Amino acid sequence: MLYEIRYYQSQPGRREEWIRYMEDVVVPFQASKGITVVASFTDEQDEDGYVWIRRFEDEAQREAQSSAVYDSGRWKNEIGPVVHELLLPEKSVVTRAAPTPASPLQ
Repeated sequence: MLYEIRYYQSQPGRREEWIRYMEDVVVPFQASKGITVVASFTDEQDEDGYVWIRRFEDEAQREAQSSAVYDSGRWKNEIGPVVHELLLPEKSVVTRAAPTPASPLQ
C-alpha cells in the first residue's frame, strides 16, 4: 500500500470555498478515475491549511490513476484552473508514505 499525504494552502480566507470545491468536484472526479481518497482535514494551526490523503496499491497504480486525472481534458480545462485560483500552489507539499508493518492502514 502507498499513501500520498498532501498539504495545501488555500488563498487567504478561501479555505471554506476550497473545501466545498474539493468535496463537490475534486474528490468525486478523482474517484471516478479510480483514486481512493482516505481522508481530508483542516489544519487546526493554520486557518488556510488543508490536508488530504490518497491511497494506492503501488507506484504503478498511482502513476496510472494520477495520469488519468491530470492528463484529462476536464482537469486541464475546468477543474485545474479553479484549483489554481483557490490555492497557493507554491506552498503545496506532497509526501509519499508506506505504512509500517504494525500500521492499521495496510
